[in-house]
Amino acid sequence: MNQFNTHLLDLSNEILFIILKKLGNVDVLYSLFGIKNQRIDALLEDDVFTNILNFITISSIIDAKLDRFCTYILPKKHNYIRKFILDAAYMERILRAGDYPNLTYLELFKFTQEIVLRNFTTFRHICQHQITDLMLHNNDEYRLGKSMQIYNRNVYASIMDIFQSLKHLTILASPLNEYPILHLWSVPSTTYFVSTLTKLCINVFLFNDCLTLLNGRLQQLTIFKVNFQGLCKDISIYPNNVS
Repeated sequence: MNQFNTHLLDLSNEILFIILKKLGNVDVLYSLFGIKNQRIDALLEDDVFTNILNFITISSIIDAKLDRFCTYILPKKHNYIRKFILDAAYMERILRAGDYPNLTYLELFKFTQEIVLRNFTTFRHICQHQITDLMLHNNDEYRLGKSMQIYNRNVYASIMDIFQSLKHLTILASPLNEYPILHLWSVPSTTYFVSTLTKLCINVFLFNDCLTLLNGRLQQLTIFKVNFQGLCKDISIYPNNVS
């Protein structure tokens, strides 16, 4: 084979798949769809290639590229996608592009309270029964005071009401701001956090909030990573059966 005249399609399928796995999956989809080449079309239907589509990462993409991705590519391949890693600004456009029957993992950057109030409710059919892993890179700003109780109700309670099949929940702070933290003072024991959770990574207000979380709310919990801001003098709540 003349190395100066080698075409991409001269390579074997095995080598092509190795190359595709090294590339970003969004770029692969965008570049290969619509070429109208029989061999490329066959590759796109191959089980090896569809395994590459188990997760899609979209963090920064120009609008023109996103439009083609949402109107032409995702409707044809939505059933292969198991994971979405998205900038929250693209969430609505992406989720409207397909049904995603196998989607179970959702990771959102630049997450805000408005995402809960608007998009999570809009896509309740996906969030409620399918999503088992939720990771939020929170972009809301923490302010001490009454707003913390409102945020608890609007965000934490709403997430637990919507995501009924959730097993893993991680909420991370942005590089610039700490997000509004969870505070369980005077909150009924049935409020927040579905019993199916096995992993929880979150920030809370007081050490007592940690103890409250472990006092029968999360019986399936096996991984618990928590940051708290302070201690409370009255530490009268202790976790049961926690190892």
